[in-house]
Amino acid sequence: MTALLELTQIRRSYPSGDDSVEVLKGISLQINAGEMVAIVGASGSGKSTLMNILGCLDKPTSGTYRVAGTDVATLDGDALAALRREHFGFIFQRYHLLSHLTAAQNVEVPAVYAGVERKARLARAKELLQRLGLADRVDYAPSQLSGGQQQRVSIARALMNGGQVILADEPTGALDSRSGEEVMAILHQLKEQGHTIIIVTHDPQVAAQAERVIEIRDGEIVHNPPARQTTVAPRQPVIQTASGWGSSAIVSVKRCRWPGWPWWRIKCARC
Repeated sequence: MTALLELTQIRRSYPSGDDSVEVLKGISLQINAGEMVAIVGASGSGKSTLMNILGCLDKPTSGTYRVAGTDVATLDGDALAALRREHFGFIFQRYHLLSHLTAAQNVEVPAVYAGVERKARLARAKELLQRLGLADRVDYAPSQLSGGQQQRVSIARALMNGGQVILADEPTGALDSRSGEEVMAILHQLKEQGHTIIIVTHDPQVAAQAERVIEIRDGEIVHNPPARQTTVAPRQPVIQTASGWGSSAIVSVKRCRWPGWPWWRIKCARC
């Protein structure tokens, strides 16, 4: 199976006075399409730096990073920004919502930078929020939403341009247990519908829900089991496909009502 994301001998150093500090030390890693992967490690281990490089938010000092076969080092600024928009969606622990915008306007932001016209992007934002259980919150400011609702807005934003790869940095870290379960349920269904999910976390309960757990320590990978053979389900088509949205999973956050069914499955055969 050809890897969707492939890092080879990635190193990342930062200046420190007259010297430099090496944060990543020869990271080699492959992530296949449709995988759900957790990257774990203590504070200062390099996992956030690795996530930034995976999402093309930072550049390695040396080594090669390929996204769907494309060496990102060969891309100019505009091409790199386009690749980031087309392939990646980001979810952050503290949501990173703009306080002066409504929920729908926050979801629209990636499409604004992609040059999508206003009517189409607003319809897309409302559709995503509706499917995530926030149809009655589209005009609310972030301050009027609970933590779980804000994180669902950030998930909708991550899906705005398609979100082939979802990079989630401590997605449940600021949430109560129930809201955290709902967020993980959404991520599981996105994976089932064809998205690649990469979770950066220090929470072992969150990491245990991934198919593969990669441990990083002092800038080096110390545990990386083989990737499972994954059959990627086609992602559901979204509205306005002719306008360049691509495809994306649309999910519901209603939980299964039957005792004993794994909590993260949205519904079972009896629902």
